[in-house]
Amino acid sequence: MSVQSRLGEGRPLAPDKIGVVAGRSDSGRTLLTYDCEKHHAEGPRARALVFSDPKSKAMLPLIDKVAPSEANILIVGETGTGKELVARFIHDRSARARAPFVAVNCGAFSETLIEGELFGHERGAFTGAQTARAGWFEAANGGTLFLDEIGELPPALQVKLLRVLQEREVVRLGSRTPIPLDIRIVSATNVDLQQAVDAGTFRSDLFYRLQVVALPLLPLRERRADILPLAQHFLGVYGERLRAGRLELTPAAEEALFGYAWPGNIRELENAIHRATLICQDGRIDVDDLVLGARLVQSAPADDPTAALEDQVRALVPPLIEGHHPDLLDRLVATAVTEAFRRSGSNQIKTAEALGVTRNVVRTYLKNLSLI
Repeated sequence: MSVQSRLGEGRPLAPDKIGVVAGRSDSGRTLLTYDCEKHHAEGPRARALVFSDPKSKAMLPLIDKVAPSEANILIVGETGTGKELVARFIHDRSARARAPFVAVNCGAFSETLIEGELFGHERGAFTGAQTARAGWFEAANGGTLFLDEIGELPPALQVKLLRVLQEREVVRLGSRTPIPLDIRIVSATNVDLQQAVDAGTFRSDLFYRLQVVALPLLPLRERRADILPLAQHFLGVYGERLRAGRLELTPAAEEALFGYAWPGNIRELENAIHRATLICQDGRIDVDDLVLGARLVQSAPADDPTAALEDQVRALVPPLIEGHHPDLLDRLVATAVTEAFRRSGSNQIKTAEALGVTRNVVRTYLKNLSLI
């Protein structure tokens, strides 16, 4: 896979710096990957992220716009949706790409330890502080600091973090000397911070300072066109490691992958594929090899008026597939978008409502189809 990003017309990535590799396949999908073994790190929970589904593709123009800026970014999404991968990718496409990228999990430290970890301490600042130590803010100076699980930050630390962001300087525990900072903050959360603000557990002023730009990452169950491309990617990764020759998914296995709800998102999908490569027979992965639970994506209720229409459309798809039409999916989506746009009187909001997507998704398609 090429290590040069084709997202927009920006400069190539520098993947060797922090380990994120971005590529574009012949089908036009964008893939971000992180090799934990190569970089001797545990790495992100999700080690690959595909932008293949229209809903995930719609994020790419926004990411491409905000990455070169200095704006603080808040990435919101469930655990395992690829938040750290996106943060690393943003760093790679910024002017800070050659400076450090430092990732800190705010939920991984006790309340008594996290202040010293973030801001550093001087010798003797507390019991056991035998030497002075720089904190994560200093370690990331000149680059990007990724604060994961920012919603877990204790209230007292929220006040101090806000001050650091306002003053652009940090003071170590046990010191009165401020240290200037040149740093960009990218944070992430799997909780609703606005709800936390309303409940009084998260400071509103800190929330607005962190969320200059919000990037919502959808769970896999809401962008199902990304599931099989990710599965194929992991199949290639683990097949190569095991030197197992050609590995393939049976049609039944693909159907099971597509229909499963993936509560653990990308990491759960990777584990399922890894396990299947170890226990499958003759390189063919079937449903039983995936060992999936019974949790399926909720289907439409029996009285849903759209269910019958979906069945009619589903009946038309097999002959189209068998006809080997080029760019079939793109042409089907383009037809749906064009017809909805025409029926709505060229109104983007009404088009988005008719298709059940956001206006940003509709705008992306309309621009690609030269309709706006």
